[in-house]
Amino acid sequence: MRSDPNRVRARGPLAKHVVGFTEELFRQGYPPERATRHVQLLAQLSRWLESHGLGEHDLSEERVAQFLEARRAEGYRETPSLRWALKLLSFVPALEIAPAVPAPPTSLEAIVGHFRRYLLNERGLAAPTVRGYSDMTRHFLSSWESPGGALDLSQVTAEAVTTFVVAERHRRSIASAQVSVTALRSLLRFLFSEGYIAQRLGDAVPAVSVPKGFLPRGLADEVVEALLASCDSSTKAGKRDLAILTVLSRLGLRAGEVAALQLDDLDWVHGELVVRGKGRRRERLPMPVDVGEALAAYLSSGRPKVECRAVFLRVNAPITAMTTSNVSEIVHRACRRAGVPTARAHRLRHSAATALLQAGASLAEVGQVLRESADATTAIYAKVDRVALRALAQPWPGVVP
Repeated sequence: MRSDPNRVRARGPLAKHVVGFTEELFRQGYPPERATRHVQLLAQLSRWLESHGLGEHDLSEERVAQFLEARRAEGYRETPSLRWALKLLSFVPALEIAPAVPAPPTSLEAIVGHFRRYLLNERGLAAPTVRGYSDMTRHFLSSWESPGGALDLSQVTAEAVTTFVVAERHRRSIASAQVSVTALRSLLRFLFSEGYIAQRLGDAVPAVSVPKGFLPRGLADEVVEALLASCDSSTKAGKRDLAILTVLSRLGLRAGEVAALQLDDLDWVHGELVVRGKGRRRERLPMPVDVGEALAAYLSSGRPKVECRAVFLRVNAPITAMTTSNVSEIVHRACRRAGVPTARAHRLRHSAATALLQAGASLAEVGQVLRESADATTAIYAKVDRVALRALAQPWPGVVP
């Protein structure tokens, strides 16, 4: 009885939604035990509304927050957060919850919102990049925000910009500091063009120096094979992980590009797939045989049967599209299973590039496969093309060639 959500007793204005909610939870992949707990939460919310003389039309985010606070006061050990509860209630068919009335944005948030729209609509940046730029903007501009919320940007000077960059470099890695500097430069140019500041400070942002000896570090062929072999293809999760690792290692996709793959992006007739890359670009890549086989095995007997059109889905409920961090975690888990040092998903991109070079591909061809917009980005792989570099190496003094 405890694990049967259909036997949960409910009364009050939301009782009529129990059946539809139960069906949706099962459709989302929730096991009976968890589905029962979620239906019980809906029943408790319905009784709470009834006890306060409220109906379904009175349901709002504020009411849900009040219910959760009352539940916490009654001594329930497991009380969900408001965000989680609202996400769960969104699975109730035809249930409308009035959104909370947003507070007027502060001057800082108004600028952040303006900058975000500019990055999305005019620059065409990806949503994760926009979030990172927005976080940096809040961090930078907060120095000029008064306790009352006013924002005085007249004090933003070249000296202040340099001080900020130096401080960020001390608390960040080189790669993170480089992204922060790029975001800051974009922000300052935006602020000047929109009249928020009177000086062109974008060019005053100092660059972050990078060690010249950087080499793209791909994984050895035997390590890649060990990662693929670590996947248990007898399970749904194993089929999914094998398909993801194969796509990463053979096509050199970024983790975010793997997460963004849709079923409609797979062209089985022509043996191609569409990659949704940076700057909202869509590019077609040939689908190697092993990639096609791994995808076909996952789609035929590993992928949950849900309406979501994303290729790669979470195994546990709620069954939704995987995120960039989910893809990276799959690589981390494969490294632990294979007993090799932990690597990021991007290392497999480097592995694909170096494998192409070793097979005789030119740098231009590598750039086409990796879909790099700048030749300088692909040129770093010349450092690992030892066969081509050998012809440029000068003999050691005193040694007869």
